[in-house]
Amino acid sequence: MNRVRSFAPVARPDARVLVLGSMPGVASLEARQYYAHPRNAFWPIMSGITRIPADAAYAERLAGLLTARIALWDVLQSCVRAGSLDADIDDATIVANDFAAFLRHHRRITHVFFNGGKAEAAFRRHVRPTLPAAAAGLHYRRLPSTSPANAAYGLARKAEHWHTAFAALPD
Repeated sequence: MNRVRSFAPVARPDARVLVLGSMPGVASLEARQYYAHPRNAFWPIMSGITRIPADAAYAERLAGLLTARIALWDVLQSCVRAGSLDADIDDATIVANDFAAFLRHHRRITHVFFNGGKAEAAFRRHVRPTLPAAAAGLHYRRLPSTSPANAAYGLARKAEHWHTAFAALPD
């Protein structure tokens, strides 16, 4: 098994929402793009939120997130994992990203949305205890994973949950 490493965050200083995955899968790591697996529902769902076509160039999709004040990152900086599944992450090898520094530079973030249960669990275990007291005021919400491995939810059901979360954000 190899140690895999995440990407840099995609964020502007005025971001108000932070969407967190756990660790990019093999297809994303090979493409060097967030959510690159063709069956991952992330970009189709974000298309409905940002109005940027899901098949637009990657740079355009990222720009759409930034314009919508959505930041994108992963909880894990690195870990040992065979394949792409979150279930295959060796928990003893987890190194979390530096969220204390990130949040100091992105003070307008009010909501953190987790893309699935592993992202939320890893954040609560490895990140939350290291955050300053001010981070307790953030609103945290787990959303259904957009991964094709989350077969319990179809695209429409995933999209409904994600759209509801974004629609509830204050202006």
